[in-house]
Amino acid sequence: MKYISILGSSGSIGTQTLDIVRENKDKLSVCAISGNNNVELLKNQILEFEPEICAVMDEINAIKLRNLLPRGCKTEIVTKVSGLISVATHSKADIIVTAILGMIGLRPTIEAIKLGKTIALANKETLVAGGDYIMGLAKKHNSLILPIDSEHSAIFQSLMSNKNKEINKIIITASGGPFRGKTIDELENVTVAEALKHPNWSMGKKITIDSATLMNKGLEVIEAKFLFGVPVKKIEVVVHPQSIIHSAVEYIDHSIIAQLGRPTMKVPIQYALFYPDRISNKLKSLSLADIGTLTFEKPDTEVFRCLSLAIAALKIGGTMPTVLNAANEASVDLFLQGRIRFLDIARINELIMLKHKPNALDSLDAILEAELWTKIQIENKIGKLSAIIN
Repeated sequence: MKYISILGSSGSIGTQTLDIVRENKDKLSVCAISGNNNVELLKNQILEFEPEICAVMDEINAIKLRNLLPRGCKTEIVTKVSGLISVATHSKADIIVTAILGMIGLRPTIEAIKLGKTIALANKETLVAGGDYIMGLAKKHNSLILPIDSEHSAIFQSLMSNKNKEINKIIITASGGPFRGKTIDELENVTVAEALKHPNWSMGKKITIDSATLMNKGLEVIEAKFLFGVPVKKIEVVVHPQSIIHSAVEYIDHSIIAQLGRPTMKVPIQYALFYPDRISNKLKSLSLADIGTLTFEKPDTEVFRCLSLAIAALKIGGTMPTVLNAANEASVDLFLQGRIRFLDIARINELIMLKHKPNALDSLDAILEAELWTKIQIENKIGKLSAIIN
């Protein structure tokens, strides 16, 4: 029996993780979960999976959840960041699924790493914001980081039994999002609803907007650099609209090994939960004959500038990726609120990067200070920024 803790059990990755647990109750057990706003779903998860701890970030929501649970329920309800840390560091947990959105997942993940826990990583911010600091901690504490992102899982699988020194390049595939082929003029007035219509994947709002701007690929380039220890010059992004090849590795002999599959997150989640083993599932087999055609093209970085910004931030290094990540998180939220336009996301990200003087990324404090600096810049300057971008 393998025990798992899930940071973000009510989100897309979290609920799919629980689907896999549901199908493998003889192999997996949930010892701790966390969520926030969807207290009704958390109640149902508690009643079904009986975790020992459930963390709810907001104290009011925690009270609501306690009142929804029947008398005699043994699950302890905890709250705030300390509650998230309790979930991430649960003594029984063999593997921590970090599916919580945003920088809030950073500290709990760090504490789990310090205990040598295995991390099934779906929280992009951990490596985008933490980079070498996080990987150094993982090495120091012998903590295994297994990627859940379909692209990084594909790279991880394509690297099996091979050596990093044999890598010629890593190829990260992108669907191109809902606006592939559009011009800047066509994107000036797109709506939130249009940006949330991803052609292939069902994801949370923030990740879906990142996919529409191609920031998602930029963040994945940053993650890949740290996860796999390759320089940015050896990472290539290729648009692949069918989302069948999830990513690939080209070796120095110019052979390419790729991982293919239907566009579902359940396969990379399952692979991480059962690594190094593979188990069967109820998913439909992929038929290449039925797919028929796979196409590829270069990304349009002039229209989708977020990808270029992410690569530039990675090349600059230090706290620049941290700041870009925080700026993007804030600007996407502003777009979802209807306060800025779609193309303003890239414009704001660039303005914040231009204002930032990067520092060494050598501690949690350095990460948090860079994030706070970015939030202050956006909160204090949003009116001025709006005047500039409009």
